[in-house]
Amino acid sequence: MENWKEGTDCCSWDGVTCDRVRGDVIGLDLSCSWLNGTIPYNSSLFLLTRLQLLNLASNDFYSSPISSGFGQFPRLRYLNLSNSYFFGQVPLELSHLSQLASLDLSGYSVSLQTSVVKRLFQNLTKLRELHLDYVNMSSVSLTSFVNLSSSLTSLTLEYCELRGRLPDTIFRLPNLLKLSLSGNSELMMGLFPMVNWTNPLRYLDLSGCNVSGPVPASLDNLTQLTVLDLSYNNFSGSIPASLGNLTKVTQFYLNSNNFSGSIPASLGNLTKLTEVDLSYNNFTGEIPSSLSNLKDLTFIDFSYNSFGGRIPDFLTNLTKLTTVYLSSNYFSQICEFQPGNSLESLFLDNNRLYGSIPKSISNLVNLIELDISSNNLSGIVKFELFQNLISLNLSYNFLSSIEQLPWENLMYLDLRANLLQGQLPILPSLVEEFFISNNRLTGEIPSTICNVSTLKILDISNNNLSGMIPRCLGNLSYVSVIDIRMNSFQGTIPETLAKCTELKGIVFNGNQLEGLLPPSLVNCTKLEVLDLGNNNINDSFPYWLEALLELHILVLRSNRFHGPIGNHKTRGTFFSKLQILDLSHNEFSGRLPVHYFGNMKAMMSNDEGKHGLQYLGARYILNMSGPTSYPYTVGVTVKGSETQPFGISTIFTTIDLSGNKFQGEIPEVLARLKFLRLLNLSHNSLTGHIPLSLANLSALESIDLSSNKLTGEIPTQLTSLTFLAKLNLSQNQLIGPIPQGKQFDTFENDSYYGNLGLCGLPLSIKCRTDASPLPSPSIFQEDNDSMFASGFGWKAVLMGYGCGFVFGLAVGYVFWFKTEKPQWLVRFFDGGNGKTGWPNNQRPRRRRS
Repeated sequence: MENWKEGTDCCSWDGVTCDRVRGDVIGLDLSCSWLNGTIPYNSSLFLLTRLQLLNLASNDFYSSPISSGFGQFPRLRYLNLSNSYFFGQVPLELSHLSQLASLDLSGYSVSLQTSVVKRLFQNLTKLRELHLDYVNMSSVSLTSFVNLSSSLTSLTLEYCELRGRLPDTIFRLPNLLKLSLSGNSELMMGLFPMVNWTNPLRYLDLSGCNVSGPVPASLDNLTQLTVLDLSYNNFSGSIPASLGNLTKVTQFYLNSNNFSGSIPASLGNLTKLTEVDLSYNNFTGEIPSSLSNLKDLTFIDFSYNSFGGRIPDFLTNLTKLTTVYLSSNYFSQICEFQPGNSLESLFLDNNRLYGSIPKSISNLVNLIELDISSNNLSGIVKFELFQNLISLNLSYNFLSSIEQLPWENLMYLDLRANLLQGQLPILPSLVEEFFISNNRLTGEIPSTICNVSTLKILDISNNNLSGMIPRCLGNLSYVSVIDIRMNSFQGTIPETLAKCTELKGIVFNGNQLEGLLPPSLVNCTKLEVLDLGNNNINDSFPYWLEALLELHILVLRSNRFHGPIGNHKTRGTFFSKLQILDLSHNEFSGRLPVHYFGNMKAMMSNDEGKHGLQYLGARYILNMSGPTSYPYTVGVTVKGSETQPFGISTIFTTIDLSGNKFQGEIPEVLARLKFLRLLNLSHNSLTGHIPLSLANLSALESIDLSSNKLTGEIPTQLTSLTFLAKLNLSQNQLIGPIPQGKQFDTFENDSYYGNLGLCGLPLSIKCRTDASPLPSPSIFQEDNDSMFASGFGWKAVLMGYGCGFVFGLAVGYVFWFKTEKPQWLVRFFDGGNGKTGWPNNQRPRRRRS
């Protein structure tokens, strides 16, 4: 709009079209023009009464309502207000535009009422294109659609929250070429025309409409179809062989349904097919050889089914095929790849492939992405096979050794969990993510790794590596995660790491590092994880950690840290995002760090309801499909043993200060951490009473105060902690009756032993003053027969944090409740509301052009 200047002919302005005879403005196309503000009713725009075309799409009108003035253009034939952040109800006045041939109001925050829809459909009899995607039509009566213009050629109503039964007349519009109802999950769609469905439809998208039952045979009458999308529904049964009659189809999507059986050979008749997606179903058998007829195929996704046998050779003969997903099936043999193949992306992960990687894979000269992870492949990896790859994933196999990596384009390399021996390979210069953990590598980190200036994630954990951490790692200015845990590295932590200002994760747990913790790490202001546990670091508490405002996980366990912690008068906000604080098994002394507890806001509130369950991790590019996250993992102490590292959800919180020399009383400020889940203060010299206020820790699932010098009675208020699965108060000086009821009825003797003054169940010592009968079993106990006494251990609960809480509870199911169903666990499974989403909604949908 740079040439819109006063004193010049407006007909020469960008986006303006004028009548050649009269000079009137008849067209105004201001789409994508960075317009903002509001359009008032008295705008001069509405004085252009001879306007025939008006396009204001993709601007920003600041949630302005759609003005009734848009109904004042009697000659208007084309109106597009889509994606311009209009807000509110569509005005009735738009129904006055009786000459309209095309109307597009798509966009969020706009809504339609039944009365307006009826008038629009009754009056706009010349309408050929109607696009209302994302317009809220939840209150619209679907009987209104009976009056749709018979002139319509294109109708899209995606994600409109349509509810109820859609009249089948919408499928029979005589001129309709394109119909999309995608994302309307509350439509009642068991109403396809079963006979005489012969309109000229070329594009049909019913994805995400919650349609169930078999695919109607009448679909095969739509012989003009070029795009058929029935994905993300509940279709079942087999694919009708008659769909092989749709010989003009170019895009065929049946993914994320409940289809079963084998693929009919008749799909080989769809010779114009370019994309086919049958993923996330229950198909079985082998891929039919008739698909070799599909010479125009560019994209195949058959992943997450039960296909088996040999990967068909014909896939390598389709000269236009660029992308193949065969992940998560039961394929056992890899085909031989032919020269001149066009493949760029090949995903064969999570199958049963065995043997060595075939040499013929080197014929895939255009391949840039290869994933053969989670199979049974063995032998030597010969990297000359992969000359042009950008992304390579060979993790979770049985590969024994690797050769040098000579190629220059590689950016992502994952060799985790194999049987690799020898030294770390020399990395290509452009690698950004390198994973080679859980192997049998030996030797030192080569200094050449510091030449890979693009490196963002370095994971060499769980090997047999040794030597010093190279100081030159500080030259990796883009690195965000360095994970070298569970090796035998020695020496000190290089202070040069302070130059890695993008660092988010430092995981050095389980080595033999010593010396001081470099204060220069305070420059790593983006640090989210600092895990230095199980080393020999000898230092006082590093107060400079208070400056790391993004810190979520701090693990200093099992070192030689000493002295008091955090009772100085620091002002400001610090440790507000801390979820895991593990300082156990050191030589810290003095009082517990009250000042720090009062700042741990992440343990005081919970955003799970806003954002759902998420996991902490550093984002990175896994493959050409887009970014993913490198999950942060950490082990915690339960029942005196450290667990295997597990993924940390945003709701998991723990404080472990056990095995130190802390003195004094348990501070009342701990009661503010109401979303704390694990608390371990055992094996210190704490005195005083157990605070009554600990009953405010409503999310607490484990508390260990054992081996201290605590006195007084156990507060009965703690019985209100309904999630408490683990309690250890042993080896103290507690007295009086043990509280009864709820979770306390599930704890056994070992929770209390070593307290000679305690009495009552589960101990055999009766309370002298207790003349009343024993309390009856609690409701929880009656329903569930003491789940933790029956084997549903804390380890199963913990696994839920690492693999999704449902999985952790599922492990408990194996041990315990095959016949019994505790309601508090049921609420975890369904979120308390019983709602479910679309079926098999595992992978984001591909964006189609």
